Amino acid sequence: MTNLERLKIELSNKTYFTDDIYTMYLSENDLIATETYSKATDQRGLLYTVIDILEALSNDIDMFRKVETEFLTTDSAYKYLEKRINDINKRILALPTNETDSLFSQMYFN
Repeated sequence: MTNLERLKIELSNKTYFTDDIYTMYLSENDLIATETYSKATDQRGLLYTVIDILEALSNDIDMFRKVETEFLTTDSAYKYLEKRINDINKRILALPTNETDSLFSQMYFN
């Protein structure tokens, strides 16, 4: 599965933007859309990409509501996006850090 395909799964296969726009967001987070997704190395960048996309949608709630029709008000749609962004940030914080980070913390905190 490619990074682009995995991104679409994370977005519940909702077509908020074109593949070109998704590819742009992936590249901004150092991911190549056509490369094979590796959870060990790409998960953090993928989640940051999802946040970038959700933040873009929160700047254009009307576009979001065209795809997600269950929200009756702009306020409820915005609150949903805000909660989803916060939940993803928590997922990112729960991810293990890379080895250089842990070596750094061992130097200063042990």
